[in-house]
Amino acid sequence: MYRAYHLALTEKDVEGVRLALLPGAPERVEVLARAFGEVRILAVHREFKSALAIGEEGEILVVSTGIGGPSLSIAVEELARLGIQWFIRVGTCGAIQPDIAVGDLVVSEGAVRLDGASLHYAPVEYPAVSDWRTVVFLQEACEEAGVPYHLGITCSSATFYPGQERYDTFSRYVLRSFQGSLREWQALRVLNYEMEVATLFVLARVFGLRAGAVCGVLVNRTKDERVAEEVVADVEARLARVSALAARRILRFLKS
Repeated sequence: MYRAYHLALTEKDVEGVRLALLPGAPERVEVLARAFGEVRILAVHREFKSALAIGEEGEILVVSTGIGGPSLSIAVEELARLGIQWFIRVGTCGAIQPDIAVGDLVVSEGAVRLDGASLHYAPVEYPAVSDWRTVVFLQEACEEAGVPYHLGITCSSATFYPGQERYDTFSRYVLRSFQGSLREWQALRVLNYEMEVATLFVLARVFGLRAGAVCGVLVNRTKDERVAEEVVADVEARLARVSALAARRILRFLKS
């Protein structure tokens, strides 16, 4: 029987489960799982916390991946070997278009591949695109929940600071190759920055699996660089509601 080295899960732990929600932060695992149903913690190892969520429609996994593409790739590799076929990244982001409000959700249709990790799976010319059906399920979930959302392209950066052109750093220097990049992505109608979506989309396509992503906006970087503490809980609640609704749709689809 296969035992996932980093996730500390076995095939028996997840027998019959086909969908996994992937937050970055371990502390969000139970928040997302509770929104779906009864929660059973399966394992905690390094950044990877895993829970089984049991609802009327069936069971799903919720697994934290940590920050960035490398750790997410480990989670997806091992979950795929355990039999998971469908993935939704559920995370947070910074918006870069002025019309996106703090608290809105972004459903990613595709991603700019600045993540680094996806280059170990496919050349840069290979697209990072969502599964279309997952986009539809997430869109329908946002509408049912009454949550404002945006569909579009996400930029996934390998770094939080220079790759997203942040200057509030120790050196206050950004490489010339990234200077002006935020405005360029704005001009190309990219909606937001985060650090994992491109890796997930490329791996899912290469592996022949399904994947989507929804991220809550903690800050709009055209207006401010600071995250208000009171925003975080509201965004997490919206993400939990929407991801649970989308998960139920997926499970019903899988049974149809």
